[in-house]
Amino acid sequence: MAPKLSHHIISKALLLLIIQSLFVNSESHSRSLQLFEGAQKGYTFKGLNHVKQYLKAFGYYYSINDVNFTDHFDSLLESALKAYQQYYRLEVTGKINSDTMKKMSTPRCGVRDVFNDSNDGFKFRMVANYTFFNGMPRWNKRQLTYKLRSSAYVISDRQLRPIIARAFGKWADVSNFTFREAWVFNPSDIVVGFHRRFHWDNYPFDGPGNILAHAFAPEDGRLHYDADENWSTNNLTRLDQIDVESVSVHEIGHILGLGHSRDPNAIMYPYYRPGTIKRNLGQDDIDGIRALYFGR
Repeated sequence: MAPKLSHHIISKALLLLIIQSLFVNSESHSRSLQLFEGAQKGYTFKGLNHVKQYLKAFGYYYSINDVNFTDHFDSLLESALKAYQQYYRLEVTGKINSDTMKKMSTPRCGVRDVFNDSNDGFKFRMVANYTFFNGMPRWNKRQLTYKLRSSAYVISDRQLRPIIARAFGKWADVSNFTFREAWVFNPSDIVVGFHRRFHWDNYPFDGPGNILAHAFAPEDGRLHYDADENWSTNNLTRLDQIDVESVSVHEIGHILGLGHSRDPNAIMYPYYRPGTIKRNLGQDDIDGIRALYFGR
C-alpha cells in the first residue's frame, strides 16, 4: 500500500528556492549571513518567516499549528532551531549562525528528516543514527524488478542503465534483495526516472539546486530525479555537478524503507555537496537495512 502523501511537502520546493536565493545565489551572500547571524528569541528580522517555513517543511516543528509565519523570533523558532542543530550535530544554541544557514543552503534529498505530525504518513522512528518510516514498512518479497521511465530527457537509458544497476547492487551486496530490470512494457515494483517541476506526485521539483531527488517508502516504488539539475554520469564530476549514482544509492535506501541518517558518512545522510562522489554504503546504512529486514 502506498504511503499517504502530505500537503506539507508541496510547498517545500518554493520555500527552499527562497532559502537558496537568500543565502546562496545572492551576490550579498556574506552580508545576508551577517544580518541573520546572532538572531535570537525576541528579535525581529526581515526574512525569518522563510526560516520557519524551511524548518517546518523538514519536520522540526511539532505540528503545523505551532508555526507563526511572521518575522518575529519566538520561542517555537528557538526550539525548532535547537532540534535542527542537534540533529546535524551543530552547536546547539537556538540562534541563527553561519554554520546553520550554510547547512540549510546545501542541496539535499526532498524527504523530510523528522515527522511529528500524527496525521502524516511519513513519520520516522529514530534508531541510532539511521531511521525507519513510521510503522517500519517493508517489502514482502526479496526479488524486485525495476524499469526506467522519465517524463523529461536528461540521460539516455543506455547511459543510465549500468549506473542504476550498480546502485541497486550496493544494497543487494549487504541484504537478501535481488534486483532485475523489467521489460519496458511489463509491470515493475520500482520505477526510476527524471522529471521537472510538477510531475503528478504532489512533490514538485524546484529547478537547479535545493531538492535533487525523492523516493517513497515500501511498497510504493517511485524514485524521481529533478531533471533540471546538472547531472554527471562519470567519475570526473565537476564542482557544479551532481553524481547520479551517488544520489541513486541514497534514494534506493528510501525505496527499501530507510529514512535519513544523522551520520555524515552514511549514504542516507540527506545533504549532498555538488562535485562529490559518494557511492558506497557506510556501516550505519548496513546496520539500518539489516535491522529493518533481519531484526539486528
